[in-house]
Amino acid sequence: MEPPKRPIEPRRAHGRSPRLVLMCGLPGAGKTTLARRLEAELPAVRLCPDEWLAALGIDLRDEITRDRLETQFWLLARRLLALGQSVILESGFWLRSDRDEKRLGARALGAAVELRFLGAPLDELYHRIERRNAAPALGDAHITRADLELWATVFQAPDAAELALFDPPERP
Repeated sequence: MEPPKRPIEPRRAHGRSPRLVLMCGLPGAGKTTLARRLEAELPAVRLCPDEWLAALGIDLRDEITRDRLETQFWLLARRLLALGQSVILESGFWLRSDRDEKRLGARALGAAVELRFLGAPLDELYHRIERRNAAPALGDAHITRADLELWATVFQAPDAAELALFDPPERP
């Protein structure tokens, strides 16, 4: 499905214009906790790849399947936005190019786009992960300190100039 060439006026659900919320941060940052709260407050459809992979019995570190699932989430998110429904994508968005793609794609559909960046020092992130490792819930993968340190070298944190490209958070 090719996106429209010019912005369209999407339908409105719940009396509001649709909004795409991108949850950005490393593991342990609090993305899922905040996304669950926003899901009810906005309201929005929340798409979390870790939860879906776990529910389907797929290894959370299966990157090929994760990439396919996230591609399907983006197709679904665009359809929902066009129908006037707000969407929360909980993929972490470690790369600027991924955030740009989603921002531009959603804006082409006439939707507002928020970037919720949750950052914390690595020691704090790992402290949270240790607690989660001790009592995992559905969608929680065991993460080591080495995993987190490696992922931190790949993660491209948004700077102030990038954050300014996004819409301010909507207050329910």
